[in-house]
Amino acid sequence: MRSLFHLAYHVHDLDAARRFYGGVLGCREGRSTDTWVDFDFFGHQISLHLGEPFATTNTGHVGQHLVPMPHLGVVLELTDWRALADRLRAAGIEFILEPQVRFEGEPGEQWTMFFRDPSGNPIEVKGFRSFDAVYDR
Repeated sequence: MRSLFHLAYHVHDLDAARRFYGGVLGCREGRSTDTWVDFDFFGHQISLHLGEPFATTNTGHVGQHLVPMPHLGVVLELTDWRALADRLRAAGIEFILEPQVRFEGEPGEQWTMFFRDPSGNPIEVKGFRSFDAVYDR
């Protein structure tokens, strides 16, 4: 069964969202109206609607850090993850959790970074050497 994930959530400003998701993250813009815009979020569909973003609390444990919950994210191959981390740094994006490796040398070794979009929606991007390792325990 072939599928794409779809997630719709609120942003304060569609133009700021376009600059961030399209310009900074490099996501291709899809359909839109005056109140929402779709993006190809690394192969998945997100729909950003004008409104009040969801509330978050820093209750998610990532290693020794607390990160915002809930959050959305994507898993990339490590080469693409590193390129995106460089792109975010070059754009001056403030990280909640700086790009770093977790579980180094263990099953499930992964790289992670957390940041927010201009409306404050938290995003995690994980990187793996191989997608085959995403569910390793």
